[in-house]
Amino acid sequence: QVQLVESGGGLVQAGGSLRLSCAASGRSFSSLSMAWFRQAPGKERDFVAGHSWSSGSTYYAYYGDFVKGRFSISRDNAKSTMYLKVTSLKPEDTAVYYCAADSRGQRWTAAQAMGHTSYEYWGQGTQVTVSS
Repeated sequence: QVQLVESGGGLVQAGGSLRLSCAASGRSFSSLSMAWFRQAPGKERDFVAGHSWSSGSTYYAYYGDFVKGRFSISRDNAKSTMYLKVTSLKPEDTAVYYCAADSRGQRWTAAQAMGHTSYEYWGQGTQVTVSS
């Protein structure tokens, strides 16, 4: 079992920045594939960014098309924590941001890394609200 706890969300003005964190426990963090998804009211859960494990300490980073260089995903294996730096925020970025993890050690294609069904574990989410 992997437990995921997100933090760092909040209310921010358009153009502002936040750093979201996802603390993991329960399994070896360095071998987890991790990702951020988001879901706005009435909409589907969308892929934001992923950090997929390949082998050893090699990871591949993926981003959703809408990110366009505004977000950056990273991880600190020593702290068992994943981060999402979000900048140049827009009102349409308002959503609940979820952390996801997979522990099965599979080497994914980009499409698999971006699919919410690939992930075993999910956090409770952190709300990001961007005011105009």
